[in-house]
Amino acid sequence: MVRPFRWDPERKVLHLLDQRRLPAEEVWIERAEAHEVADAIRDMVVRGAPAIGIVAAYAVVLGFARDAGDSPAARFEDLAAALLNTRPTAVNLRAAIVRMRTRLETLSAASAAGRVRGLEAEADRIAAEDLEANRRLGTLGASLLRPAGKRARVLTHCNAGSLATSGYGTALGIVRALAESGREVEVFAPETRPYLQGARLTAWELMADGIPVTLVTDGMVGSLLAGGDMDAVVVGADRIAANGDSANKIGTYQAAVLAKEHGVPFLVAAPFSSVDLETPTGAEIPIEERRPEEIVEIVGRRIAPEGVSVWNPAFDVTPAGYITAIVTERGIAHPPFAASLARLGRTRE
Repeated sequence: MVRPFRWDPERKVLHLLDQRRLPAEEVWIERAEAHEVADAIRDMVVRGAPAIGIVAAYAVVLGFARDAGDSPAARFEDLAAALLNTRPTAVNLRAAIVRMRTRLETLSAASAAGRVRGLEAEADRIAAEDLEANRRLGTLGASLLRPAGKRARVLTHCNAGSLATSGYGTALGIVRALAESGREVEVFAPETRPYLQGARLTAWELMADGIPVTLVTDGMVGSLLAGGDMDAVVVGADRIAANGDSANKIGTYQAAVLAKEHGVPFLVAAPFSSVDLETPTGAEIPIEERRPEEIVEIVGRRIAPEGVSVWNPAFDVTPAGYITAIVTERGIAHPPFAASLARLGRTRE
């Protein structure tokens, strides 16, 4: 089980697995400045909503370790603004920044070194809690996929595995929990255009774990689900609105529509930090748009004519009506999601 980041507490540097280079080569890069981590998030060196939130927390630590500034509060807000502008859809990023701000407020009487230690401890907690949440939601989600006597067949989308989290996974956490319980499980992974996270990342990490995986193109999902031999579609989420509408990598919505058409359960798996109870519906979720080069080029080679117009939203929103259940570490939410998510939100109050 690979982790997408490593924190060096002695040197106060963050090591990131460069996911742009996978699967061809496993390259780790070192980042010692907060703005370098922000660039790494923006450039998708590290990606996946939970992982983005964690490394952003460590970026705050780096910001204070390198330059405490005369005003800690002002220094923090500068760091927060730079980090929050990197990937606006992932609510885990905002949640991590809020936690780090709250922790800083408790350190008002601390020395500069004390602030760094306190912030570092909070970032460590965020990472540890995410790993625990992934394992728990994996176990809960696996309970929904236990047809006796047959191999479970699961369709996923993008990469919601160890590479996108603290090291276990959300959608793939459910898959891992099934495998660890002794169940046979097979994953079908669409390539996930335009950034190919399914082909490059999901296939790579499942093969590394010895979990059977079959790669398909995004356009094959309808035919695959129509075959009648898929137990569930299981995906992650970058943000879940209060009513259950869920934003995930572009292409998720069409998989949800096709799943409902063919009677296949559609499960969203995410830590509760991905649930945004302050956002009423998916219509209010900001959708990041990325560079046209991601569509008109593949591995640096142009595949489309010069001058063609490009629309490149990174995410789409699946309406709650297409979702069978939302699996979190606090429990499984069922429709109506406005009530069940609100109830789960109160479990930590």
